[in-house]
Amino acid sequence: MTFQVFLIFSILVSTAIAGDGATAAYVPTDIFLFNCGETSNQMDISGRNWMAEQPNILPSNAAIASFVSHASFQGSGVPQVPYMTARIFRHDFTYSFPVSPGWKFLRLYFYPTRYSSDLEAAVNSYFSVTVNGFTLLKNFRADLTAKASHDASIFKEFIVPVSSGYTMLNLTFSPSLNMLAFVNGIEIVSMPDRFYSKGGFDDKIKQVGNSIDFEINNSTAFETVHRLNIGGQLIDGISDTGMFRPWLAEKFQLSEKSGIVPVVPGVKINYMENTPAYVAPEDVYTTYRTMGNAEHPRLNQNFNLTWLFPVDAGFNYLVRLHFCETLSDVNGPGQRVFTIFIGNKIAKLDMDVIQLSGGSRIPVYLDFSVLVGFESGPRPDLRLDLHPYTDSGPKYYDAILNGVEILKLSVSGGNLAGPNPNPTSGLTPNSVNQDIQKPKAKSHVLVITLGTVGFAIVLAMFIVVVIVMKRRKKKKKVNVDTKSKPTDSWTTLPLVAGSSHTRSTTSLPSDLCRRFSILEIKSATNNFEKKLIVGVGGFGPVYKGRIDGGATLVAVKRLDVSSNQGATEFEAELKMLSVLRHIHLVSLIGYCDDENEMVLVYEYMPHGTLRDHLYKRNKVFDPPLSWKRRLEICVGAARGLQYLHTGAKDMIIHRDIKTTNILLDENYVAKVSDFGLSKVGLTSSSQTHVSTVVKGSFGYLDPEYYRRQVLTEKSDVYSFGVVLFEVLCCRPVKLESAPREEADLIRWVKSNYKKGTVDQIVDADLTAEITPLSLEKFCEIAVRCVQDRGIERPSMNDVVWALEFALQLHEAAKDKNGVDSLDIPRRDEVGTTTDGENNLFSRTTGRMSKSVTSDDDSARLAGDERSGSSWGVFSEIKDPRAR
Repeated sequence: MTFQVFLIFSILVSTAIAGDGATAAYVPTDIFLFNCGETSNQMDISGRNWMAEQPNILPSNAAIASFVSHASFQGSGVPQVPYMTARIFRHDFTYSFPVSPGWKFLRLYFYPTRYSSDLEAAVNSYFSVTVNGFTLLKNFRADLTAKASHDASIFKEFIVPVSSGYTMLNLTFSPSLNMLAFVNGIEIVSMPDRFYSKGGFDDKIKQVGNSIDFEINNSTAFETVHRLNIGGQLIDGISDTGMFRPWLAEKFQLSEKSGIVPVVPGVKINYMENTPAYVAPEDVYTTYRTMGNAEHPRLNQNFNLTWLFPVDAGFNYLVRLHFCETLSDVNGPGQRVFTIFIGNKIAKLDMDVIQLSGGSRIPVYLDFSVLVGFESGPRPDLRLDLHPYTDSGPKYYDAILNGVEILKLSVSGGNLAGPNPNPTSGLTPNSVNQDIQKPKAKSHVLVITLGTVGFAIVLAMFIVVVIVMKRRKKKKKVNVDTKSKPTDSWTTLPLVAGSSHTRSTTSLPSDLCRRFSILEIKSATNNFEKKLIVGVGGFGPVYKGRIDGGATLVAVKRLDVSSNQGATEFEAELKMLSVLRHIHLVSLIGYCDDENEMVLVYEYMPHGTLRDHLYKRNKVFDPPLSWKRRLEICVGAARGLQYLHTGAKDMIIHRDIKTTNILLDENYVAKVSDFGLSKVGLTSSSQTHVSTVVKGSFGYLDPEYYRRQVLTEKSDVYSFGVVLFEVLCCRPVKLESAPREEADLIRWVKSNYKKGTVDQIVDADLTAEITPLSLEKFCEIAVRCVQDRGIERPSMNDVVWALEFALQLHEAAKDKNGVDSLDIPRRDEVGTTTDGENNLFSRTTGRMSKSVTSDDDSARLAGDERSGSSWGVFSEIKDPRAR
């Protein structure tokens, strides 16, 4: 039989099968049923004829790239056709189907079992499936899906567009490296024009959480995720309206006791122009679920009809809801009105089926678009709630639903692929539909006995382990080298094909870091609109964006392809910030690694960078930072670094502290940002430094680190000291236009400090308000930070203390009651250390030391870190962990 004859025959058969005119409103122009691997046509249990593979459909290298195999086991409930034969692919393999333009149903049939020719290699393999530029499946493993669904065989239904310029549907199977791919059956059925893209009753697709209607263009593909006959039984493809869509019996309801399923016999559905006969079978509209409690309608105000549908995160979904009133008691508008919630948001406030459809037994459907983000993980539930709308005073406080269709929409680039599901049991594909045998009474006794003995042994071992662990004096060394194998909580994913940045992208737990799709990122930034760029760094441009329906402002940092940073910095920052939380560290909200894009999403900092406020300010609209505010900003940034050095699980060295990496929120609270160069520091008491390639920013780089390539936390201290100089003088680190002695900020400040003339180089905007004692303390700690030798620099604990002290001195001096009582010490009162350097911690401050500091504080001033009493205003230094 030739291909053309078979096509005509299939159309005639489908028309005959579909039944009378009431439900056979659509006749497909294209129908292909291919029993992969078979050499002769066969009928399935429903009477449909599955065609043997034809040479003009197969590629020229079919014999080399694939082979045919037969299932060695037929599970319970698994039909013979098309599941007992499979074509197994060694290499990329493309079927080419001649089709007419328009959207097509594409259904793929898989039976993951043992095959005679390859044992279980194909079943356990990962592979991808693409069609005409759309990615339908990626790293797909059929047996995982079968186990999760508790079905021995599975099929995946997609809807793909074929534009007018194409006459072929090219379906490609691509096995992963050193693996196989397989398929048992392929079905292609055409569908009415714009069937799922023009919207429901009013030809509009309502966007949940947004007043703007959602539009679906001709370049969008779909995957059918759920299609349910609410309140009814399974409707197989033969009983559909010409498109062979299966409608599953109702499931995913939150509570089986929620609502009732009325039985109304002998109902004849009256299809109308807005709801043609092919939209859904009569069985969908004659069965439904309501809330019940007709005798106590007020009870319905206290609960919802609720369904939870598992979906993939990061995609838009088309939710089609079918309604039809068939009870004679509900025959007019306003009698049963209810609210539809999708994803906990109002989709339609006052749904009145009779008013919308025009009468009883007239079906109607509504289409909604909803974006499912990553808030609840990669496989969240899409929630559907129906609740009585009481404001209109309806006759029945009730709700009704007849059918649900949920379709995933492809993102930009044509991707529909989601992750493999996690099987909920250890069932094998061949056993999922088998009856479970009840054990005999003797077996019960044996199992209980063995279980009791086993439990006792495990309990004893657990007690021994606890005792041993408590006696250990040292913590087990944790290997945190970035080259080591990730722990179980970090799953390494394959390299994205075609990426210009070689990397192993890290998938983080959803409670630590949210993963965005590129669709969400483009929506948040208006497709990376240039006018939304708020900054540019070494990583790339930073955009101001909005997520969660515009409710949350975020900063979106996108890797520039020309950036000298890349995958390593991306992954480093992702790993660091996903597990670090502190008031003075910028919060990482999520990331995106779709379509060769690497994007990081942070909390938005309205006041930008510290550098902007120092050098790019408009004195009319953006007045200079006061000395008090500058001190508060320095204290905040120092606390952030202090947490990295002493408060986190392992010491973290930032390596790129500078004024552009200190951000200010709406209250001018400083937050340290940009962890792309960060390095985990000392992981044991015996380790004194980290040997690593020198990285950092010119002008801020620790000279000792540069010379010796020996990295310690004191390298951050040096860089922070440079920041303190900039805050004080309001000028860049290097200034080529300045005289030679002023060109280098560090040398210039240190020279003036030595001569006692720092007050002459302070930012002119500060001279009227800065207090001498506060300035002195600030300069002392700043100069100590930039000593050439790391051993001579203070720790971040001491830096925080000194800056807090400078701030308190400033506030005390501004108090009229305190100014005259302060003895401002001369610089020659500063004590010296054993190495001859000035020691700011060994001096007293006259009467201030008695009125502000306790004896324990004085001990701290002298460098005694053993003090254990309360520190008052310095309490955070005693225990520098995150608050």
